[in-house]
Amino acid sequence: MPIQHFAAPPHVKAPPLSFATRVGDLLFVSGIPGFDTHGALPDGFEAQFANVVVNIKRVLDEAGATTRDLVKVNVLLTRPTDVAAMNALYAGAFGPPPFPARTTCVVQALPDPKMLIEIEAVASLAK
Repeated sequence: MPIQHFAAPPHVKAPPLSFATRVGDLLFVSGIPGFDTHGALPDGFEAQFANVVVNIKRVLDEAGATTRDLVKVNVLLTRPTDVAAMNALYAGAFGPPPFPARTTCVVQALPDPKMLIEIEAVASLAK
């Protein structure tokens, strides 16, 4: 079964990875941090969360999917104080219920010390 790779947008300086890969009816979305369209990382959690959602939706759209096709989401946060805000923002971004399965972890750090959140996901492309 061939693997299809989805590259980062041309304006995004990304590490050596695909933003997503598709194999069969599954799309694996790499961890997406909160960078904006200019590659800048805003200071606030809500702004970073919004950028993550925009970038995930772009990757899903490119693969022919939506957030309703998500089956599993992993959320990485660097501050436990952001969990409640993340839950509220997440409900709006990935709702209405039923929501995808999800794991939320608070980690010591992400690759850039300014990163407050990163989300990776798996979507079903079976129609």
